[in-house]
Amino acid sequence: MKIIDPAVSDYLLENCTPADDLLRELAEETRATLPDASVMQISHDEGEFLTMLVRLIGARRVVEVGVFTGYSSICIARGLPTDGHLLACDVSEEWTAVARKYWERAGVADRIELRIAPALETLRALPADPVLDMAFIDADKVGYPDYYAELVPRLRPGGLIVLDNVLRDGRVLDDSSTDEGDIAMRRMNRIVVEDDRVDSVMLPVRDGVTLARKL
Repeated sequence: MKIIDPAVSDYLLENCTPADDLLRELAEETRATLPDASVMQISHDEGEFLTMLVRLIGARRVVEVGVFTGYSSICIARGLPTDGHLLACDVSEEWTAVARKYWERAGVADRIELRIAPALETLRALPADPVLDMAFIDADKVGYPDYYAELVPRLRPGGLIVLDNVLRDGRVLDDSSTDEGDIAMRRMNRIVVEDDRVDSVMLPVRDGVTLARKL
């Protein structure tokens, strides 16, 4: 991301638990076969961050909004216990076909349930009970406020929502930007900080990550 100096980015990755061969292969295949879309894949240090968060809060039930080729899904699923469950929401059969292949190879496919449908429909169909431990949102930015609205009531107390790309390459600071994703993210950031149901912190991890913990 433009907001991170390339030398700092390299240093961050050098001082993080390294990616294994499978994750490196997935990243390489994504870059080779989807060069224009590959920027949507999370970096490895952010993937390790997700795995650590899942383990730290003892998550067993997780929702992911936005799967792409499955890198973040693997990182989340690796943090779950063997009987944990990740509901992965996406609309692309093409991209998630790559994800399915790597989930199997990673040995985590039995923990992941993929739903191909508009994520908002999937979330609204979930039971209203507050039983989710964690949710990761990394999808269309315009949809973030609606995804968040559906997920917060379904989180258990102490549950965590992780929102990616909250800085939008720093454009959230530029009120003159008319990009609909930038506008939506500025709105999303206000929603979180004003939500008295959660405590939140925004971190300068890659393109910005917000953690919102339900009270």
